[in-house]
Amino acid sequence: MSSEEQLSAIKGAKVLMVGAGGIGCELLKTLALSGFQDIHIVARDAVLRFRPNISITPYHANVKESRFNVDFYKEFDVVLNGLDNLDARRHVNRLCLAVDVPLVESGTTGFLGQVTVHLKGKTECYECQPKPAPKTYPVCTITSTPSKFVHCIVWAKDLLFAKLFGDENLENDLNVRSSDATNLSEHSEDVFECRKGEDIEQYGRRIYDHVFGHNIEVALSNEETWKNRNKPRPIYSKDVFPDKLTKENGKTEKGSATDDVSAMASLGLKNPQDVWSLAENSRVFYESLRLFFLKRQKEIGSLTFDKDDQLAVEFVTAAANIRASSFGIPLHSLFEAKGIAGNIVHAVATTNAIIAGLIVIEAIKVLKKDSNSYRMTYCLEHPSKKLLLMPVEPYEPNKSCYVCSETPLSLEVNTHHSKLRDFVEKIVKAKLGMNFPVIMSGASIIYEIGEDLEEDMVAIYAANLERALSELPSPVISGTVLTIEDLQQEFSCRINIKHREEFDEEREPDGMLLSGWVEAPVDKNNNKSIGNGESTSSALSMEEIQEGEKDVEIQGTSESAENVTGKKRKLSEVSKGTIPDHSGLPDESSRNQNQLEKLDVDDEDDELIISNDWESLTKKKRL
Repeated sequence: MSSEEQLSAIKGAKVLMVGAGGIGCELLKTLALSGFQDIHIVARDAVLRFRPNISITPYHANVKESRFNVDFYKEFDVVLNGLDNLDARRHVNRLCLAVDVPLVESGTTGFLGQVTVHLKGKTECYECQPKPAPKTYPVCTITSTPSKFVHCIVWAKDLLFAKLFGDENLENDLNVRSSDATNLSEHSEDVFECRKGEDIEQYGRRIYDHVFGHNIEVALSNEETWKNRNKPRPIYSKDVFPDKLTKENGKTEKGSATDDVSAMASLGLKNPQDVWSLAENSRVFYESLRLFFLKRQKEIGSLTFDKDDQLAVEFVTAAANIRASSFGIPLHSLFEAKGIAGNIVHAVATTNAIIAGLIVIEAIKVLKKDSNSYRMTYCLEHPSKKLLLMPVEPYEPNKSCYVCSETPLSLEVNTHHSKLRDFVEKIVKAKLGMNFPVIMSGASIIYEIGEDLEEDMVAIYAANLERALSELPSPVISGTVLTIEDLQQEFSCRINIKHREEFDEEREPDGMLLSGWVEAPVDKNNNKSIGNGESTSSALSMEEIQEGEKDVEIQGTSESAENVTGKKRKLSEVSKGTIPDHSGLPDESSRNQNQLEKLDVDDEDDELIISNDWESLTKKKRL
């Protein structure tokens, strides 16, 4: 395709962007600068300032809302994902499959990142490889709508602690400015700077009021955000502190220095497994702040959170609990909070920019219908073979994938003890990611969710939820084949039921075991090195990647491939109808079994991923 034709394809394309977080913002900018004229997204005004002639249609909504259905997705030539949670990604993947619209996926974690292309029938879909149960540790939306205690931990550790005790020039969302003119003098300056003549008690109260009171009120001013959420309540120091702060044991005033290096010790709180009240958390918050300024003044400005730093853990626990109280989230003990505060890897702006550029490159290939040039590209932290960007050929669809290959699944379950509710919550929603499921046994509907259901049917389905599977009007027993559909996603799958009496409570806590969804076999043939940005017909030999490189692929655990029928073939071989030589395929027992663990976050947040071994990605078989 000539450059003129390519430019025409770009200008005529209608592009849907999903997500406007770290990757999404960079992607929107790159699309605008690359000549795309019709973009649908969330963010808009900033780009229009430097590209006023392009059309940007914003949507401030959840991607899973019913209005974003198959008819909506049919309008677009390509979908570009900037999401970072498994549930939303699966949802978009299924809708793209339903309407046969190409999907370009992406993800980043620190200096690592990846871009993948998913085209129905030609490359694997996003769900072709099993995913482990996600752990959510948000980084961006924790500042607005936390729903779990871990969100509050990350907010306290990575935002508040860093702002108060880390680099004083650090900018983050805690610097909320009031739009109320009456409060302008109070909030127009940097509230985190200690004012001249201000003692530690006054400073502590002001910080408390700002982050737990003022910032919450500012968040509440956006009524759209709270339309379908419980509203948080602002908490001010006057509501929890006495007029004059004194030690709980009454011995020493808070303003004086003591020999205590622990807020708990200073306040006489001895058991780290106790869950403190809001008042106790507030006292720990103030006392730890006071001790940092009186005992560790020289460290302020250069501190970073360390889970082995007792005073830091006390501060983060107290701050997280106060925020949790504001948002109606259950409080946790210091022992629990310390365990939750793990290694959180932030996105790097440069990585996001690189990944955004790679997304646009693949999007242009899609618009050119140049499927032979599609690449999955990995961005590495350290050079391997002098490369930081590693393109590899995409994989063909996994024949055992229950989403794009419609392969039946198997479920082992005690049909006499497990209720339909257990099946719906633990399998249909949690494992299969369905939003509005319809469950059928033969021609009989045993459960359905929908807005247009008659009241009597709603009552019948609600009663079915409390019945054991074998006691349903259409009994679900060993040998039953259930069909589950999600009309919103236009997706369906079949599950073969197998009765099983007992389960290991530690290894199988759900009391159910879903199987039949396995990773495709490995092929090491015809792998060779490629340079940055080169267009190649053969994938990179990932075996050559240096040992210890972290995996950024969003994958599940490697499992036995005995049930996989057929071998993967390269895209070029599929198009030519040739069959590759698999004589060099390694024995399955030699494949790396290390688990890849993805830590997902809520919508539009930075990508957080942990992996045990790069090898488990590098040994995957490519198209």
